[in-house]
Amino acid sequence: MYRLPAPLAAAIDAVVAEHPASKVAAAARSLSDRYLADHAATAPIIDSRLRAAAYVLTRMPATYAAARAAVEQVRLSVPDLDPRRVLDLGCGTGGVSAAVADAFDGIDELRLVDYSADALALAQRLLAGAGPRLVATQRRLGGNPVPDGGGAVDLAVCGFVLGELDDAARAAVVAELVAAAPTVVVVEPGTPAGYRRILAAREQLLAAGLTLAAPCPHHEPCPLAGDDWCHAVARLERTVAHREAKGGSRDYEDEKFSYVAATRLPVARPAARVLRHPQIRPGHVRLELCRADGTAAGVTVSKKQGAEYKAARRVAWGEGWG
Repeated sequence: MYRLPAPLAAAIDAVVAEHPASKVAAAARSLSDRYLADHAATAPIIDSRLRAAAYVLTRMPATYAAARAAVEQVRLSVPDLDPRRVLDLGCGTGGVSAAVADAFDGIDELRLVDYSADALALAQRLLAGAGPRLVATQRRLGGNPVPDGGGAVDLAVCGFVLGELDDAARAAVVAELVAAAPTVVVVEPGTPAGYRRILAAREQLLAAGLTLAAPCPHHEPCPLAGDDWCHAVARLERTVAHREAKGGSRDYEDEKFSYVAATRLPVARPAARVLRHPQIRPGHVRLELCRADGTAAGVTVSKKQGAEYKAARRVAWGEGWG
């Protein structure tokens, strides 16, 4: 279960408290409809302080949780990754940056880039307590990047952004990530459309000469086809205000996401990746795996296998196996 860092949660509460709850809920529904439409944007989606507040209440926790789960797998696969400067393209209100700052000690600088002035201003406010120095730049993504004079970064990330861009702009964003840092992480919604965008980014990262770090345990074509696609899930804690704004009753939410990470650093990939919730049955566990040879298949781990069986009972969807 992922929970927002206390300083960030308190900052979000303060932002949301500046607006009537009914208006925040209405803006949250409007944002949800827009994101579900899943098409390129011609103007910033977060285009007011109210919509920004609605986003940080209802979507930023999920963005944080998905990014935090993805980055954790990257940390395991790239043990030498120890970023000091991070670039967040399309940072929005800072959910991905917050996850990265929480995952790595010693980050000195977060470079925030977004098209929305309201989102960028709010990201700086919300991340003020995260520790790193913040450098913010407002500009449209997918064009010619504006040099910030700060030189290269150690890690470049982009979360839940590519779906708002057309194909050319998506390719330009991935190219900018590759040019900026030796390690790149791209996160998208865990939908078929989101994964298609991840597959395109994956091909571009491989073409640039990077090594895949996660989730793929291989460089072969994705073995999933038809109605299947690669995604994982992050469970996040919901506050009372979060539940009320979304009209839900559960105190948690499961955010499905797809991602790809690639690097020029040494990689220690697992032998396989768990593709679905493990099915725990009396005397055995059934795992659906993507394997290092480029195939996907189910395996059954029997209780007779001792330590391997115990490991199978503990492993989670999205984690490495073997």
